[in-house]
Amino acid sequence: MTLEQFFQEVPKAALAFSGGTDSALLLWAAKTYGCQLRAYYVHTAFQPAFELADAKKLAEELDMPLTVVEIDVLAVPEAAANGPRRCYYCKKALFTTLRERAAADGYTVLLDGTNASDDAGDRPGMQALRELEVRSPLRECGITKDQVRQLSREAGLFTWNKPAYACLATRVPTGTAITRDRLEKVEQGEDALFQLGFTDFRVRLLGDAARIQLPADQMERAVTLRQEITTALAGDFSTVLLDLQGR
Repeated sequence: MTLEQFFQEVPKAALAFSGGTDSALLLWAAKTYGCQLRAYYVHTAFQPAFELADAKKLAEELDMPLTVVEIDVLAVPEAAANGPRRCYYCKKALFTTLRERAAADGYTVLLDGTNASDDAGDRPGMQALRELEVRSPLRECGITKDQVRQLSREAGLFTWNKPAYACLATRVPTGTAITRDRLEKVEQGEDALFQLGFTDFRVRLLGDAARIQLPADQMERAVTLRQEITTALAGDFSTVLLDLQGR
């Protein structure tokens, strides 16, 4: 099945739109193939500000309707506790709310951007999507991440080479409670590194310290800019560490 065939079979749908590469391609495909689709961006403390900015930018460029749904994910006890199944409880809460909102707007089919390269396995988040009967067109059509990027580039989408970005909650070690303060520190730290020109990195919490994970080809530059990095993160972290294993 192709995306064109999928949207011929599903002429009206709601899309969980993150502003990332995968859901961006679906937004474009829906418009291109005539699907009556509305994008929904779920705004929580787990998403950095730039994701919402990207979502709004692409929706505007494609002239597609976008609804921002505000959810207090930290009010979900199992998500804030950050146990090993945090992602299940988070996805279940977010997509339950999203499905209800979409249904109230007249959309009975809910889509997400899971692609064929995503390993479903026993991932808790995937279980939640299955339970809520969320459909994943990219996965159903056998479209891999590399193909998503290629198709996005051909379509002229600025998201075609956007690095994958897991939510901010993944920066907090499992078993450590997630708080707004911790999430804000991570977001500010990552924004500081981005301003210094680094890409595709993570700032992970290690107690009161920041553990920076960079691609191998950016390690040398990080050492050169160690003083700038330390100064930029000093206000939020007691120590700044560079993970030599990288990403």
